[in-house]
Amino acid sequence: MSDLATFRAETRAWLLENCPPEMRQPVVTEDDVYWGGRNATFQSEAQRLWLERMAERGWTTPEWPSAYGGGGLSYEEAKILRQEMAALGCRPPLSSFGIWMLGPALLRYGSEEQKRTYLPPIVRGEIRWCQGYSEPNAGSDLASLQTRAEDKGDHFLVNGQKVWTSYANKADWIFCLVRTDTTVPKHEGISFVLFDMRTPGVSTRPIVLISGKSPFCETFFDNVRVPKENLVGTLNKGWEIAKHLLTHERTMIGAMGDDPAARPLGLIAADAIGRENDRLAEPVLRAEIARMEVDTIAFRLAMERAGDQVKAGQAHPATPSMLKYYGSELNKRRHELVMSAGGSDALEWEGTRSGDGARARDWLRTKANSIEGGTSEIQLNVIAKQLLGLRG
Repeated sequence: MSDLATFRAETRAWLLENCPPEMRQPVVTEDDVYWGGRNATFQSEAQRLWLERMAERGWTTPEWPSAYGGGGLSYEEAKILRQEMAALGCRPPLSSFGIWMLGPALLRYGSEEQKRTYLPPIVRGEIRWCQGYSEPNAGSDLASLQTRAEDKGDHFLVNGQKVWTSYANKADWIFCLVRTDTTVPKHEGISFVLFDMRTPGVSTRPIVLISGKSPFCETFFDNVRVPKENLVGTLNKGWEIAKHLLTHERTMIGAMGDDPAARPLGLIAADAIGRENDRLAEPVLRAEIARMEVDTIAFRLAMERAGDQVKAGQAHPATPSMLKYYGSELNKRRHELVMSAGGSDALEWEGTRSGDGARARDWLRTKANSIEGGTSEIQLNVIAKQLLGLRG
């Protein structure tokens, strides 16, 4: 324990010295989030310095092995790092599907060459990844996917379409599920491959949502050549990798229910409604915000407990579904309260005053939280069957 106390003190001192003051402010717009990639630009010198300093220590991925650029920290040390960053209001230096989803899959299933090729650039924010899973007729029933990868000797030839591919138009590479055997049941014959989005035959088309904006795209593959060495794991056994990755995706989506970098709801509401006796002037809204804050704290503790259970080898397979479901509901509730606090002003759709309708557009965007990463209905089915033992 004394070693962890020393680590905590040293970590706090390092963060105080190295996290620029601008990076200790709440995230307000999409520009405040750095996704990395070969075409990325920094919003500020502070944003660049913060990523550079954290990546140098491997703290963009604190628990990844140092051999692949990670921090090499124990679970307990990484937990302390997250706590100290939250206490100081430090923004995450890098947002990345490579960190949240692909990296854990490569650490478990990738070859040594693949780990050394892809993981260090992910740590440094040099590759931006997107996820090629859902298809027009394979959403909740993902195993029905039809994108084909034909064996052509030294490469696969990929043809098909993906949909709801987040940031496909900005990504450098894609991790993609493809069908490599059509003669076996649908959960078999699926493989997991990686390829560059600049490969000839890859094209994307943005999908506009009800918010008027969207990170989603349709992605098309027309005779795309994928080298055989870009196959992760065993041919036709990609479904196991897909399921493993989905547990990380669902936990990632659930974590939106507790965003320590977000501006506190009470301050947002006070700006719009005002204070009375140093309290939010509207008592009903004040009570709803208090309830939301209590539920958020409970969810934060549940997330920590889930991490402890993973560390102890006691995690339940339904845990990611629980976190995804409840985190999605919390995030939707948060934005409902933001809209309630703003009143009619929050409905403004365009203009400088509202940041081009940021509140309304963000509120509408949260409606997708209960669909992406597996619908809420799917998560409830998983919880009912795997946790409660119910059978339909």
